[in-house]
Amino acid sequence: MLQLAIGWEVWRIFQDELTLGLIGLALFAPNLLFFLLTGTVADRIARQKIMAASYVLQAICAYFLMVVLSDPLPSMSVVYVLLFLLGTARAFSQPAQQSILPTIVPAHHFSNGVAWSSSAHQLSVVIGPMIAGWLLLLGADVVFKTVSCSLVVGAIFILIVKTRGQERARGPVTIESLLAGIRYIYNRQVILGAITLDLFAVIFGSVNALLPVYVTDVLQTGPEGLGMLRASLALGAVTCGLALTHIPVKRNAGRILLLSVGVYGLATLIFGISTSLYLSIAALALAGVADMVSVFIRASMIQLATPDEMRGRVGAVHGVFTNASGQLGDFRAGSIAAVLGAVPSVALGAVCTAGLALLWAWKFPRLRNVDALAVESLREDIERGR
Repeated sequence: MLQLAIGWEVWRIFQDELTLGLIGLALFAPNLLFFLLTGTVADRIARQKIMAASYVLQAICAYFLMVVLSDPLPSMSVVYVLLFLLGTARAFSQPAQQSILPTIVPAHHFSNGVAWSSSAHQLSVVIGPMIAGWLLLLGADVVFKTVSCSLVVGAIFILIVKTRGQERARGPVTIESLLAGIRYIYNRQVILGAITLDLFAVIFGSVNALLPVYVTDVLQTGPEGLGMLRASLALGAVTCGLALTHIPVKRNAGRILLLSVGVYGLATLIFGISTSLYLSIAALALAGVADMVSVFIRASMIQLATPDEMRGRVGAVHGVFTNASGQLGDFRAGSIAAVLGAVPSVALGAVCTAGLALLWAWKFPRLRNVDALAVESLREDIERGR
């Protein structure tokens, strides 16, 4: 809801694709600057407290974004500062959030837990943009206030969650301990291949920054159409996630991961060249299905094979490569659209995304040959691929 409202307001005021792209860059920068620190914090401080503090800071940022953007001629410098603070809060919450699930769900139910957790998240992403699209008709300030209140409620709820206890990292904080997450991923080529595949697929395939442009200039609709487009991606993901709770990926996980990235690129290409709102919605829904399969496999690979005392640091690196790739993708899409136009920017990125699946299948054969998503076989496959 928050990013939809920010994107809509900035596009309404400035009508500039590059400015939309810089929103993603401002949100991404803290992930890159602080990832070593955020991972270490997540391994040494209660992850629930980190997440709660982050949500409160995000609520404050949302409120002040409302104040700044309500000015007839807002200062984008102030907006970028607030976005940087918002990105900083998210940078600290991401490794904590990624690494808390194994302390809630037993290992033998973990893959199922990933599917349910991802589905719950994607369900909120379905509902959020739809609500935001309609609330924008009442005014952007209504969206910002709703977001601020929701984040405070989220902070309260996360503190109520009961866990089995966190195995915290011991000893002094050193360069060696700060870099442990990077070394762990780099020395395990299966994980490195999965993470970098997602990184580049999202950088090339992300279309979120250009949705306001498509709504007004290509599909000729209004803010309610923007909400439907944003929601359709998540609707495909949540439908697939619920299916995965009943029909999980049991064999040929590596090949299915690569195939899902290829499908994601194809669906993005269909969206890019579509001039029909309903075809665009269907294409984004298909992209959401493919993305959920990728998330399910990648999350199972990483979290099942990582010791709990290192999950924060590995999650922080993972966040830079994956979660933050969306912001980099927004910057890529906006900057290329400023030169070539929105449709060529999306189409070019989609073709590159589909090509990545073929390139990674050749470059990372051990990733391609990963079979079952079970603790023992995963660890064997990953350690063999060091």
